Amino acid sequence: MGFARRLTLLFLLLAAGTLAAQPVVVGSKRFTESYILGEIVRQVLADAGTPAVHRQGLGNTAVMEQALATGSIALYPEYTGTIVRELLKRDEPAPTLAQINAWLAPRGLKAAVPLGFNNGYALAMREDDAARLGIATISDLARSQAPLRFGLSHEFLVRADGWPALQKAYAIPFTPGSGLDHGLAYQALAAKQVDVVDAYTTDAQIARLKLRVLRDDRDFFPRYDAVLLMRAGVDDRPLAALAGRIDEDAMRAMNGAVEIDGKPFAEVARAFLAHGQAAAPEQPAAGTPAPRAGFLQRLFAPDLPRLLREHLVLVFASLAMAVALAIPLGVLAWQRPRLAGGLMGVVGVAQTVPSLALLAFLIALVGRIGFLPALLALTVYALLPVVRNTHAGLASVPAGLRQSALALGLREGQVLRSIELPLALPTILAGIKTAAVWNVGMATVATFIGAGGLGERIVAGLAVNDTAMMLAGAVPAALLALAVQWLFDGLERWLLRARTPPA
Repeated sequence: MGFARRLTLLFLLLAAGTLAAQPVVVGSKRFTESYILGEIVRQVLADAGTPAVHRQGLGNTAVMEQALATGSIALYPEYTGTIVRELLKRDEPAPTLAQINAWLAPRGLKAAVPLGFNNGYALAMREDDAARLGIATISDLARSQAPLRFGLSHEFLVRADGWPALQKAYAIPFTPGSGLDHGLAYQALAAKQVDVVDAYTTDAQIARLKLRVLRDDRDFFPRYDAVLLMRAGVDDRPLAALAGRIDEDAMRAMNGAVEIDGKPFAEVARAFLAHGQAAAPEQPAAGTPAPRAGFLQRLFAPDLPRLLREHLVLVFASLAMAVALAIPLGVLAWQRPRLAGGLMGVVGVAQTVPSLALLAFLIALVGRIGFLPALLALTVYALLPVVRNTHAGLASVPAGLRQSALALGLREGQVLRSIELPLALPTILAGIKTAAVWNVGMATVATFIGAGGLGERIVAGLAVNDTAMMLAGAVPAALLALAVQWLFDGLERWLLRARTPPA
């Protein structure tokens, strides 16, 4: 009995040590400034001796709120206007931080560490077009008769403090069209593919592209003071040194260091913490843009092993789960023809659900973001080709072989395991190969819910309009898909040789 108690105590101590070693998870949204602030927070915590990890580009406000509520992240950079209008659904124009925290308390959340700058929403146009059309305010925009094309971000189109309420407040007659990633909107504006975009007032691209920020003459937008939104139990004392330390000029400079100079988020955050400002930009020759990190530098960055490991774990863990489920389902569909149509229909319909919709459903189902919902989604997507090919492979086995085996005294299960499944194996393997290649591509979407993988680079590249970074994620994913294809092709050839009797 004493030994059992000591063993139990040992397990409890080990469990407590494991829990104590869990790092603080810092989240960020999918735009430049949030990436930078999340990285600053991570580095400050690490410097204070608190282990921390940064889960980049997790999604919009609703996803971040759910991640906080479920404990998937501990804190992330947010803005007071967003908290009041979008999370709390309140219309108070300028509540204090104490009031905001009183409203957040029932949710188990708090806003702390005001960072020192306001980053408001705005609408922006090319300066030459705005001057030609006489548009200086949002009211001028609402009265304009010009056929203006809008390139608004997905989140702004649906936010409580975004387009629907703004359109109503100013009676804007324009239809915005489809949503556009915030980072790509500036590129589209520069290429004259759109005329009006939503902007953040600390965006570095405003000055670089010579844009006119339209004055909010009816004071529709609230203040968006940057704070850290966190779970109520998080100790914010290690982060107190950040309070009031970042002004708008410093934030704009850091955004520019990433978006214009092409510096990594971690480097920009480290330079700010060391010197109180973004790293000094490299001095290019007159009339030439600052050099950006090239494709090879982005490709072989230090995070490549981690991203590959996360991607491979997602792909092959989901594939193993899918095979374990799909082969028995395929066998059942073959043995019970009346069930075949329904089974094929169910797995077929599951695969037609859009990936982001399925991820959103699974997040709600399991109550968290990250690896688990991504694993389940990829498993669902991998089912159809394996189920279908298992059924097709078994159906292709000559009926005479089965009858002969039964006549020799083999039982049903022995016939299935020893004769039918081995003969159907090449067809089943082809289905597994298809599922594996599909999942390599689908796994890039998992980064939208914090599951990691090579999609992190693609999403970050979209956020800062960095083609080299996007390719640094897309190219390894494509090569990985080819490698998986070749791996299964080689396995098929090996099986064929093993089954072919020597001459």
